[in-house]
Amino acid sequence: MISNRIARINQLLDKRQPDLTVCMENVHKPHNLSAVVRTADAVGVHRVHAIWSRNNAHLGNSTASGSQKWVDVANHYSLDDALQTLKSENMQILATHLSDESVDYREIDYTKPTAIMLGTEKFGISEQAIAAADHCIVIPMVGMVQSLNVSVANALVLYEAQRQRQAAGMYDTPRLAKAERDRVLFEGGHPIFAQACIRKGLPYPAIDENGEIIASDEWWQKMQMDQSAWQHIDDE
Repeated sequence: MISNRIARINQLLDKRQPDLTVCMENVHKPHNLSAVVRTADAVGVHRVHAIWSRNNAHLGNSTASGSQKWVDVANHYSLDDALQTLKSENMQILATHLSDESVDYREIDYTKPTAIMLGTEKFGISEQAIAAADHCIVIPMVGMVQSLNVSVANALVLYEAQRQRQAAGMYDTPRLAKAERDRVLFEGGHPIFAQACIRKGLPYPAIDENGEIIASDEWWQKMQMDQSAWQHIDDE
């Protein structure tokens, strides 16, 4: 069974797009958070970003991170921090915002490293985020309403990004860094041992192609002891 699970996780990781992400600016409704992260997983986004204001900072370690265990959620407590992270990864920043300068979301080249900024449900994206964006994008609409639900808008843009990247062959070759791939494989294949490693302060061991743990006798001994006991042994 573990080999089947490892194979399934490997299939997932083969398609991950480390240079495509979503950044949610104070999106705070649980169903929207969950839907955004679920769609990100579906198109191969590996990590999303969430910016929390003082009023909803308590959600940072609960709602978003529990929405989808296969997508990392990086929490930020200021827009500047999030923007600095995204720009350090050479992302083009796209703000979902209607203005005279906005372009049709389908006109963007999503094969470039890309971060899609989503605004809060009530007020949309902030002026500061708009000013920092490389492009503002809009989804054409011909009805009476002027905007879509934030999770629906996210899905439309992400699937356009997926379409372009598939056409460019970006899903054909694994692109995730080995260290990150190994981490996800171990946490996904051996969640109980992963939790124990975190609790005891132990490094993750290697696993073979069938998902079996490769570890020294010392590692196994420490896994069976409480942390204070094996730290005492190390000090001797």
